[in-house]
Amino acid sequence: MTGPAEEFPEDFPDGYQRPVSGSAWIPGPRGPADDLDPRHAPDPLPRESPEPAPDRTPPPAREPSRLPLPEQSPPSEPSADPSSEPPPPEPSAEPSAEDLAVPGPPPTHALLKSLLGAWALAACSAEETRAVEDHLTECAPCAEEALRLRDAVGLLQPEETLDLKPLLRSRVLEDCLGRRPARIPVPTWATPYDTETARLDALLRDFGDAEWHTPVRLKWFEEERRKTRRTTVAGVIGHLLTVDGLVAAALGLDDPLGPQAPPGDPTDRTEHFWNSHPHPTTRQVREPWREQGHTLIRTVSFAGRGVAELAVDYGHFALPLADAFLERAFECWVHAWDIAEAVDYPYEAPSAPHLHQMIDLAARLLPGALAERRRAGLAARARGLVAAGAPGRTLHLEIEGAGGGGWDIALDSPAAKPSAEHTVAHVALEGTEFCQLAAGHISPEEAAAGQHGDREAIRDVLFAAASLSRL
Repeated sequence: MTGPAEEFPEDFPDGYQRPVSGSAWIPGPRGPADDLDPRHAPDPLPRESPEPAPDRTPPPAREPSRLPLPEQSPPSEPSADPSSEPPPPEPSAEPSAEDLAVPGPPPTHALLKSLLGAWALAACSAEETRAVEDHLTECAPCAEEALRLRDAVGLLQPEETLDLKPLLRSRVLEDCLGRRPARIPVPTWATPYDTETARLDALLRDFGDAEWHTPVRLKWFEEERRKTRRTTVAGVIGHLLTVDGLVAAALGLDDPLGPQAPPGDPTDRTEHFWNSHPHPTTRQVREPWREQGHTLIRTVSFAGRGVAELAVDYGHFALPLADAFLERAFECWVHAWDIAEAVDYPYEAPSAPHLHQMIDLAARLLPGALAERRRAGLAARARGLVAAGAPGRTLHLEIEGAGGGGWDIALDSPAAKPSAEHTVAHVALEGTEFCQLAAGHISPEEAAAGQHGDREAIRDVLFAAASLSRL
């Protein structure tokens, strides 16, 4: 007969109770440092006398020691108690590159001087850059050489304008209109004016008060000599505002100068605008000028096709509305060039298609300008009378570069028909040079890049091109 199960009140040293005979074995709580299975733990030696039951609360986790271990320690016997084993040492952080770097001798003066060229080109490593810049604070000859090299680097590539490329705006509009055509498109003959006013407005957008009062010298050609007039950037924009008012009046819009403004002549209107203000014109003129340009574009866009033949009175002559818009685009570009030159800022020529339209307008006006100079006694007399529509003496004008082409200019009469068989002279000019000649910015003597044939005819045509300019 089996007696009652013997109980062992004592516990294992690691906190586990000895199982009671005849009952299921239930493991007690164990310390976090014990990773051994209690069922496979070796049975400790029995104790001679029972001890009071220890606290069942598991011992706190032992924090790893942060004290440095001795360089050499005698090997210890493995302990049967897993909890008595010391925790593995905490892995130390990996040494940095600076800790592993072996300090070397400082770079010599000759080595640092040889790195100045690479430093000026920003081609040195971080360490080399730091060493060179530290050296420049101590060595005056090397500092002077570094400044010279840094200035020379700026000459390796040309200075680029901050303005957008002239073709970029046209390309963006073309792509947009290709995806969704405009319900009311801008007429083709009004596009150059829309583009040039937008480019000039972009130049003026960032001007401060000082730039608006920068002196600008307007130049044009009158009779046999060049003339100039001094004004400011704001005065130039006021001049564009008043002459654009002639186009606005032809469309039935309000005149920016009011009802008391002199009609017709652009010079008289400009002088009236400049003299009617007691104080110098300021940047406030930009807003009415730009608003008037937008109004002109909207008006001709809604007006339809028939409006292109509407006459615009310039006082001494008149132009169809389509040609008047090209003339206003040409003058806007020329005066934008004057402004950019005054403030020392680069300004690009119009895009090739727009420049071609402007050159074509000037070439079509040359026979009339030549006849007017002949009536004033400033040009040679015609060699012979030619009936209207009949072929007569012709000068071939060849414009090179962007926007260029070839034009035949009738010499004896505006009504005569140009003919290749009757060509007596040939003149070649670069596109922007011809535009500068037509604007009166360069003299006829220095304009032609190449000329061949009748010298008298060539001189008359070049001076007639310069006479197209005005204030």
